[in-house]
Amino acid sequence: MHLAGAAAPFLDALSALAVNQPADRAGIRLHGVPGLAELLGTATLGAPVRGMRPVRAILFDKSPGANWALGWHQDRTIAVRARADIPGFGPWSVKQGLLHVEPPFALIEAMRTMRIHLDPVPRDNAPLLIAPGSHRLGRIPESELAAVVERCGTACCLADAGDVWLYATPIVHASAASGGAGHRRVLQVDFSAQALPPGLEWLGL
Repeated sequence: MHLAGAAAPFLDALSALAVNQPADRAGIRLHGVPGLAELLGTATLGAPVRGMRPVRAILFDKSPGANWALGWHQDRTIAVRARADIPGFGPWSVKQGLLHVEPPFALIEAMRTMRIHLDPVPRDNAPLLIAPGSHRLGRIPESELAAVVERCGTACCLADAGDVWLYATPIVHASAASGGAGHRRVLQVDFSAQALPPGLEWLGL
């Protein structure tokens, strides 16, 4: 779902939150950033995910000095506060000091992901590519991703600064390296309405 200009009223505030983050990483996992949760809870940004709460935020900043491509994949992990060995949750990993785990895929299927564009994303600035309808296919083995993309086709998520794209978290997606001369900053936020089993807590923002 493309929400044109949905974040435009908050673009300066969101850009100010991003400006102090490191600029040389593929993705910066945000936790404890003052003001971020309040901005995401505003009426305009929060309406499409009403009844859900933000559980993880990542800032992507592609630039000439930090550029990369990402192949077709599904997002499958969540960030939690502490480890608890619960059936169905695993494997575990640590990403930028934050604990992640792959949960039962039904939990991922119930989540939504919001991408807030802080910069324009024309075709030469690494727009997100998605395989429409792939979020309905469950957990897809990596060996089958290419066939799924061929069957579903691809869509290109172009954006102006201040636009928001909202999609089902398990959708198959990819992006190329940026060909632009400036930045391509995207704040990606995962939302969920579900509680985790006793012993596990969402890390949150």
